[in-house]
Amino acid sequence: MADFDPEKFEDKYEHYFPELQRAYKSAFETMNDQYDSELIHAIDQHVLAESEPFYEGDGEFRIELPDDIEGRLSGVLVDEEKLSTIMERYEQEIESELRTVFGLVE
Repeated sequence: MADFDPEKFEDKYEHYFPELQRAYKSAFETMNDQYDSELIHAIDQHVLAESEPFYEGDGEFRIELPDDIEGRLSGVLVDEEKLSTIMERYEQEIESELRTVFGLVE
């Protein structure tokens, strides 16, 4: 685990790329075990590949998602309410994994 420096997180891909990959991969594995794998794979490939993690301070992260999530998943049938619920859960899982990877868990 790298020592976390909030200032270095501004250039996260330069300083923390392996940690980011590990957090996203762990979140993917958790979500893939709990939900429809076809949907989780589609979200991973077409939505999260374009997402951006930000450090908010006080050990908290947020994930900025691209626009038109439903449109990005055109090959997968899922209703809007279910997609919204899964995306919210997925964001929470990534944020939790980022806290764990960077040792910011209380």
